[in-house]
Amino acid sequence: VQLQACGGGLVQPGGSLRLSCAASGSIFNIDDMGWYRQAPGKLRELVATITRGGSATHADSVKGRFTISRDNAKNSVYLQMTGLKAEDTAVYYCNAKVRRTWYESTSPYWGQGTQVTVSS
Repeated sequence: VQLQACGGGLVQPGGSLRLSCAASGSIFNIDDMGWYRQAPGKLRELVATITRGGSATHADSVKGRFTISRDNAKNSVYLQMTGLKAEDTAVYYCNAKVRRTWYESTSPYWGQGTQVTVSS
C-alpha cells in the first residue's frame, strides 16, 4: 500500500492551498484518514481526521480555516486550507488506516509528506 500526497507549495499569508492524498495497492477498505504536520524542531501534530462515514475533526489551531474531506471511491483524502498563516508552515503528511483484506485488522500507512510554506 502506498500513499501519494501532493498540493503543497509556497503561498502568501491569507492564501489557500488544497492538499490531496491517494492510496493505492492492495486495499479492501480504509477506515480513518487524516492529515498531520511537522514544523522544523517540533513534533508531528494532528491537523484533522475523517472517518469512513465522513465524520471529521479538526485541531483547534485550524478550525474554521482548514477542511478535511475524502472520496472513498478514489481512496483519497483532501485538506482544503484557507487563511494560511506563517505558523502553518510545515511538512504535511497524510495517514490512512488500511484494511488489506476482509479478515485483517487495519494498519496505518503514511504518505511521503508535502511541504507547505507560508511566507510573504
